[in-house]
Amino acid sequence: MRVNVVSDVHGNAEALARAGDGADVLVCLGDLVLFLDYEDSSGGIFANVFGAENAERLVALRTAKDFDGARAFSQGLWGSLDADPREVIEQAVREQYAELFGVMPQPAYLTYGNVDVPWLWPDYVQAGHTVLDGEVVEIGGRTWGFVGGGLRTPMRTPHEIDDDVYAEKVAALGSVDVLACHIPPDVPALLYDVEARRFERGSAAVLDAIRDTSPGLVLFGHVHQPLRSRVRIGRTECVNVGHFRSTGVPWSVSY
Repeated sequence: MRVNVVSDVHGNAEALARAGDGADVLVCLGDLVLFLDYEDSSGGIFANVFGAENAERLVALRTAKDFDGARAFSQGLWGSLDADPREVIEQAVREQYAELFGVMPQPAYLTYGNVDVPWLWPDYVQAGHTVLDGEVVEIGGRTWGFVGGGLRTPMRTPHEIDDDVYAEKVAALGSVDVLACHIPPDVPALLYDVEARRFERGSAAVLDAIRDTSPGLVLFGHVHQPLRSRVRIGRTECVNVGHFRSTGVPWSVSY
């Protein structure tokens, strides 16, 4: 059994179409949508609506951790539109989902990232796509537990949830061979993004599950340029599977 794992696709449909090559199954850990591209200011929904110069300014404000300033700047631009901003964003997200789910290999097991919009997924998932969140599935004789979404941050991305709700989903998995989630366990070296120069949020509940149940693997994404991409905690190997939008290469596990 070979499983290819991707996370943080962020609109890279061309690479996603090939992500299952050579594998029996694809696993996707979320963040399909590209709203704001930190590496290319001309990419993403925000730049498509307001232009690369405004996208570059928003990135600069967020990178400087001026989240209030970034929010005010963004809200001012959205308020200047004649159309309803919610409708503009939803239509743009729908266009990305239609393309991405249309090329996503099958079979695939998926969970949500923090920038995803879960209520739109049922309109686009294909017959061979299985969406899991706080649920366990057997893949090639091993149990995989999936937990989607992110935790609350000043960024206020679309699918952030309360810590206790996230912890309940982790607890519902029980003991599994592989714990697959979008965000990392709460380990500083896994949370620090060396390019953005800030710590992202990680899950204390996932870290507790590692200590209590010792899964063989914990797989995640979310941090695009982590200080450490792998950390071992007891018998558990914790692996950031990579920023798929940039690399276009899945992380693979065989057993």
